[in-house]
Amino acid sequence: MHDRILRGRLLSFSDAPLGDDPSTYAHVEDGGVLVREGRIAASGAWADVAALARDALVVDHRPCLILPGFIDPHIHFPQVQVIGSFGAQLLDWLNTYTFVEEQKYADPAHAAAMAPRFCDELLRHGTTTAAAFCSVHPASVDAFFAEALARGMRMIGGKVMMDRNAPEALRDSAQAGYDESKALIAKWSGRGRLHYAISPRFAITSSEAQMEAAGALAREHPDLHVQTHLAENRAECDFARSLFPYARDYTDVYAHYGLLGPRSLMGHCVHLADREIAALAEAGAVAVFNPTSNLFLGSGLYDFARLQGGRVRTAVATDVGGGTSYSMLRTMDEAYKILQLQGQTLPPLMAFYMMTLGNARALGLERHIGTLDPGADADLVVLDVCATPAMAMRAATVSTLAEELFVLQTMGDDRAVRETYVAGRPARPAG
Repeated sequence: MHDRILRGRLLSFSDAPLGDDPSTYAHVEDGGVLVREGRIAASGAWADVAALARDALVVDHRPCLILPGFIDPHIHFPQVQVIGSFGAQLLDWLNTYTFVEEQKYADPAHAAAMAPRFCDELLRHGTTTAAAFCSVHPASVDAFFAEALARGMRMIGGKVMMDRNAPEALRDSAQAGYDESKALIAKWSGRGRLHYAISPRFAITSSEAQMEAAGALAREHPDLHVQTHLAENRAECDFARSLFPYARDYTDVYAHYGLLGPRSLMGHCVHLADREIAALAEAGAVAVFNPTSNLFLGSGLYDFARLQGGRVRTAVATDVGGGTSYSMLRTMDEAYKILQLQGQTLPPLMAFYMMTLGNARALGLERHIGTLDPGADADLVVLDVCATPAMAMRAATVSTLAEELFVLQTMGDDRAVRETYVAGRPARPAG
């Protein structure tokens, strides 16, 4: 692969921004990113980077912004045809729509047909890494990882473990869930840029024996992620507590089985008691904020300030198909509104930090993704603030970087993504 230099306006973060503190981010008006063998070899001022590789292919993206690719830490691969299903809250929505659709993924041909479409949508919206739930069927995991491997994407995924409170066609058993997950870990984890996530769907759909099996997997593979759901909906919380009456609360169910730790991605975390927040913080677990899903399913409002004040690590994600868009920009727009309703705020610099380095840190992958630092993977997104006529009209009055980012955050979608790069290669699908 020949060296390539991407020229444009660069934005990357070194830490969570407090206000407009320039020490936490780097913004270069005329910058370059030198890509060599799938990684960033250098980034900074155009003249400095261009001098390092005079024979490199130059791709001029001016006046667009070049950032690390977006990261989505909670999404459902088998729900690509569930998104936009009308009118139900969580448990009814699962039974009416999701569980029906996920049964199709027992067919390897169906899973293989949907995997490229799923990856296309991520890349069309500028997302280069995602943590995805597959269905209970190993074929769905094979299709997901095979497609990600073929595209060279850094992706996280896993087979959901479900042995109760679901249709028979979507149930495994405690032993089968363990055995199939173990085999999939051996087959896919560490291949290319792939990471396996141990994935008990949520406590409601796993028996005590299966939760024990998931905990055993986590002990045997402490380097792997654990992904699940926690406290999304009040009815779900009540049901979970009734199934595990010995647990102090919903969060304690996961802690009891050894599934709460610094690699644990806990989707939603809307309805938590103070003790649960303290438990998440002590374990170093990640609370994943899913704004469009929480609004669409009427689940509740994520209290960002409360969890941050409790020192809980936080990520933000689309949660397609309960979530209503693959776009991290649209997701952050709804996050802003949810916080506004609670007297909180989400400044645009913070929003873009969360979509990039913040989510990379939440996944423990900040050495690889989320930055423009030399040595990082060359996973990048190019954004155009004038992508639509309405955006261009608004952009004409913009005078600061923060204002430009807020236009992208509130008005942007896949049309604002000029290009997506995966390991240095253009990857955004046409159309």
